[in-house]
Amino acid sequence: MNATLAGLAATPQPLDALLKSLRPRLHRYCARMTGSAVDGEDVLQDALLKAVSAFPDAGPVANVEAWLFRIAHNAALDFLRRRARQENNRSDEDMGLIADASASADSRHVAAASLRTFMRLPVTQRSCVILMDVLGHSLEEVVAVTGMTLPAVKAALHRGRARLREIADEPDDRPLPVLAEPERSLLAAYIDRFNARDFDALRNMLGENVRLELVSHLRLNGRKEVSSYFGNYASISDWRLVAGLADGRPAILVCDPGNLSAPPAYFILLRWADGTVTGIRDFRYARYIIESADIVVDHDTA
Repeated sequence: MNATLAGLAATPQPLDALLKSLRPRLHRYCARMTGSAVDGEDVLQDALLKAVSAFPDAGPVANVEAWLFRIAHNAALDFLRRRARQENNRSDEDMGLIADASASADSRHVAAASLRTFMRLPVTQRSCVILMDVLGHSLEEVVAVTGMTLPAVKAALHRGRARLREIADEPDDRPLPVLAEPERSLLAAYIDRFNARDFDALRNMLGENVRLELVSHLRLNGRKEVSSYFGNYASISDWRLVAGLADGRPAILVCDPGNLSAPPAYFILLRWADGTVTGIRDFRYARYIIESADIVVDHDTA
């Protein structure tokens, strides 16, 4: 880690700059812990709010980056606990691992592992492998973030790496995800109007209490405020929208109009109710998210 981060003064300005620079790395961790790029962003936002709130009273922080990863780690565990309670299917092993909160890795297995693959590891193994083999933390830093002992970290790394090698050798016979109705029709109508630059028609699709989040940039509420969002897109031309899936969720994929075969640059999620748009979550200013997302293009609508 950057030694200049040690002893950062407890003022908002340097903390804000640090949060901005670390946000992509923190998201990579949260996304792999939760198994979803979108859920990872939710956890990250929760962690950042907690960090900003706690920092003025934290006193001297020897290593602010490790401190932030510790907060993100705890926020991810809180998320997993809530999800496990909701799903009511947590195994005895995972319950203990969440509560208790080395041979070199085969980097090819780790690099190729999808978010879904990481979710097949117990929580402590997942955390240690991500921190060390994905993000490049040292053993001592992994200990500081997770709160585990050094022997426990080494054991979790060994078992997690071995399990990833096993998973890599297993055949992947999962069916390819597809965009189902009615999401396909709703997205197609929205995308067709957007690509035609018929922004007045899009404004008419908005619900009265629609909410917009330009992730890491701004939030707007209500049809009047959110209507300005389309004006901003009307002034630029670096986009072409296609339908698809992001982490299994119906999504609008934003592509380079000059090279539609290139990977999408970012994506947009919509929320619907009774055929009207009630929520827009646009990741234009948080493009790091798509690096962790499982993206599928709906070629029938592309």
